[in-house]
Amino acid sequence: MIIGIDFLYNPADQPHPGVDVTDYVKFFRETSPYINMHRGKTFVIALSGDGIADANFPHIVQDIALLNSLGIRIVLVHGARPQIEQRLAQANIPARFNQHTRITDERTMDCVRDAFGHTRIVIEALLSTGLANSPMHGARIRVVSGNFITAKPVGVRNGIDYDHTGEVRKIDRAGIQRQLDDGAIVLLSSIGYSTTGESFNLTYEDAATHAAVALKAEKLLVFIETPGITDQENQLIRSIDLADIRPHLERTAELPSRQRALLACLHACQNGVPRCHLISYQLDGALLGELFTREGSGTLILHDGSEIIRGASIDDIPGLLDLIAPLEEGGTLVKRSRELLETEISRFTVAIHPEGMIVACAALYPFPDQGAGELACLATRPDFCNRGLASRLLDVVEKQARELHLHQLFVLTTRTAHWFLEKGFAAATLADIPEEKQKLYNYQRNSKIFVKQV
Repeated sequence: MIIGIDFLYNPADQPHPGVDVTDYVKFFRETSPYINMHRGKTFVIALSGDGIADANFPHIVQDIALLNSLGIRIVLVHGARPQIEQRLAQANIPARFNQHTRITDERTMDCVRDAFGHTRIVIEALLSTGLANSPMHGARIRVVSGNFITAKPVGVRNGIDYDHTGEVRKIDRAGIQRQLDDGAIVLLSSIGYSTTGESFNLTYEDAATHAAVALKAEKLLVFIETPGITDQENQLIRSIDLADIRPHLERTAELPSRQRALLACLHACQNGVPRCHLISYQLDGALLGELFTREGSGTLILHDGSEIIRGASIDDIPGLLDLIAPLEEGGTLVKRSRELLETEISRFTVAIHPEGMIVACAALYPFPDQGAGELACLATRPDFCNRGLASRLLDVVEKQARELHLHQLFVLTTRTAHWFLEKGFAAATLADIPEEKQKLYNYQRNSKIFVKQV
């Protein structure tokens, strides 16, 4: 019996000293909306040869495997520039470029084929890892690669013949979709094939962009050396609207690889891919951090960066509860139960981030007999403050009030008096609001009252 107990007890199964299990629970709860949001979507991931050569690459592969296990359809497009350079050096063949584009003669193309073949095998081997006690244990991932890219030659430009350097002509969308439907990860080397049986050296950015557009992917994720695009103070820019991307292209002119990645995002967004991301291949967990946390880990490029403002529905209740719970706990908002929200959901207006998350809300409770309405539960996520969402919601609520023929809005607040004064509200007394609301006034909260004519 003692032997049996000793056998069953394994100290390694116990929580690590100093690790709070509640942190894991909180993490899963916070990521679950993103898991549900991403499941079944197609993501195209673009990884340069430099990213593959980086020490963090095995972690990237593990994270890609995790995405696959969560039901995300993955197309991985890879480059091999440093690997090609290595083989050219070994063969004593000079590398030739014009405006950062490789000139690929026949001897160079032999090195290109060799580099891509070796790199593809390395990736497939890592995606096949399944050792016990490893993150890939039990993953059972199938990787499919093939002649999914039809290419054409770049040809002669400004008198320079680029030989076997090519451009994407067509993506075999149906062939890739069949593999994705079957649960496989599709691996695309940036080599294309012509109907004449030739092979062409492509840029991985071009291949990834065309794949994302052809597949109508939800996201294009491009790995670069840095976490994303930074401002003039070298601070990470979390998101860039498509309309605002040009200045960033100009600022990255001296950084060709970063500019090419940004151009790939631009072209993808312009052709129907709603969201593109720039993340670092050197930062462990950057892919998961970008996809499963509110703040992300890189730069998000949005086709339309404007948050959508619309009426709330019953499906928005979990997101609303997540938004207002911290403010209720801090005493800024009056607590509302899920049951009460379900009853009053038609009163709410929400602001939806392009990633699908509720980032702000407001409610209008009309008192038609008195021609008044209460503006309530005006809230914004802390990381989305200073983006004008509260003002936009106020405009919507005022319009709703006018449509209901209300002539006055009132609000009770304990923390944001100055903001309402700035928005044209005036201090008022309890006698200035409807009698029905007066009876519900909580003297313990001692809220200040403000009114505005609409």
